Amino acid sequence: MNTIHQGPALLPAGRTFFGHPLGLGPLSFAGSFERFAYYGMQSLLVLYMTHWLLQPDHVGQVWGLAALERLLGNGDMHQSPQKLASYIFGLYAGLAYLTPIIGGAIADRWVGKTRAVVAGAVMMTIGHILMAFDRTFLLALLFLLLGLGAFRSNHAGQIGALYRAGDERRSDGFQLYMFGVQIAGILAPLVCGSLGQDVAWRWGFTAAGVGMTIGLIIYVAGLGTIPVNSPARAGNQPVQLTKHDVRNIAILILLLPVLTITQIGNQQTFNAYLIWGEANYDLMLFGHMLPITWLLSFGAVISTVVMGLSVAFWRAWGRRRPEPSELAKLTIGAAFSALAPLALAIATKNAGAPHQVALGWALAFHILNNIGFAHSLPVALALYSRMAPRGTCGTMIALCYLHLFAANLLVGWLGAMYEPSSAVSFWLLHSGLIAGAAIVLLGVWLVLGGQFAAGPQKLTDRATTIRDSLEAIAE
Repeated sequence: MNTIHQGPALLPAGRTFFGHPLGLGPLSFAGSFERFAYYGMQSLLVLYMTHWLLQPDHVGQVWGLAALERLLGNGDMHQSPQKLASYIFGLYAGLAYLTPIIGGAIADRWVGKTRAVVAGAVMMTIGHILMAFDRTFLLALLFLLLGLGAFRSNHAGQIGALYRAGDERRSDGFQLYMFGVQIAGILAPLVCGSLGQDVAWRWGFTAAGVGMTIGLIIYVAGLGTIPVNSPARAGNQPVQLTKHDVRNIAILILLLPVLTITQIGNQQTFNAYLIWGEANYDLMLFGHMLPITWLLSFGAVISTVVMGLSVAFWRAWGRRRPEPSELAKLTIGAAFSALAPLALAIATKNAGAPHQVALGWALAFHILNNIGFAHSLPVALALYSRMAPRGTCGTMIALCYLHLFAANLLVGWLGAMYEPSSAVSFWLLHSGLIAGAAIVLLGVWLVLGGQFAAGPQKLTDRATTIRDSLEAIAE
């Protein structure tokens, strides 16, 4: 870990940010603008590649694309813009979850969090600028991935460093930060999507770049309120693992492929779902044709509402009877996640023609998908943080995030099947895979549930688990 020196945000001061250390303000706003840029760019990525960049008139202009096709090992991908777009999306989205793990380790060991965050923000700003030009598309993605790796985990770590050990405001601070992230997720597809689809692709990407630039300026301006840190010194004592610890870690590793499959429906929303939605939804509303990216904002609103209702539901449940274990909730989440693509398959089958699927089906899909998500990623993070042996929580959280890396790679591969297959069979495949994962989780719960039992927890222990999960989600 980085060595944190007491900076202005840790010292008693008259000024606060809603009762929190003053540094939470610039960190939260910078993080929100970074997520605005990220979600805005990602809402356009597959549409831009499929409808413009990878079309025959433009594909030859992209620097390095031929080499990437050879690397991916599929010589006929240039014949299908959607297929190649799906592969590129899967690779980019997967690495977006892997590079922060590497970036966090580099910052901890060598450069420190502050330098890493500034460097990451600068690289992402450059990347968003390069997205406005066809030729530099792959170079832009490289800068964005390097920037994400340097920024994400280190930025979240700085939020945690604002609070002394045992400070009860810590979890609330992460909740305030996550509120800003949720707002960014709602606004980004509306702003960037509208500009990109209705005006010009480059204007959508430029809007994302402006957001990232604002985030960088806010962060640099607020450096005086953020704790200073330095890389860790060598010589930390190695973690001593018991046989029980090793068994727990082995089980959690074996769960990763199952968790990977449960996420393919949710992660597909930025990929093939947008292409399918353009071709099948009736997007005419009050005489205005909605940009398909607006459905991502619609989904983000539903996600925020569902997450809050889920927390309230289980709190109310817990007052009357024992709350289900994490494995039980993961099984429930996978079941709902399987129903979401099934709804799309049914909608496609019933429509029978393009642009005939009512937006009510979009509502059903996003509700089911987000109920599943509310019982998957946050619950998995809580499970991995709780089961982590002492001194390995950060490592186990990083391990948990690997299933999102793998899920996006799988989403890219599955998305490439969209055009060759029928839409009905495409979504049934997703539903069947997730349902199979739900059955496996059910079996693990029934057979090994005792191994994962939390047992009686003190309130402080439960608060620690919630705090660790919030920090991990923020990263």
